[in-house]
Amino acid sequence: MSKSVNLSVRVNRELKEDAETLFGELGITLTAALNIFLRQAVRQRGIPFPVQIDPFHGERNLAHLRRAAADMDAGRNVATHELIEMSE
Repeated sequence: MSKSVNLSVRVNRELKEDAETLFGELGITLTAALNIFLRQAVRQRGIPFPVQIDPFHGERNLAHLRRAAADMDAGRNVATHELIEMSE
């Protein structure tokens, strides 16, 4: 087995603490988790999971949500209905 080396990376303190908690619950250290990630990245010759933009937070959807909110504020395209009460 080859010698290990130190790797220094900058991350947000809260992210590091959250990751340490998560991996601790899984029974591994942050170092072990990073080694798993790096081994998988090398093995798969890329990031070992999909990296994509959440369509909900995409500019197109955000523009739609802004228009819908403006319509609601202006009283347009607002449907009303009576409350239906259900008994248990």
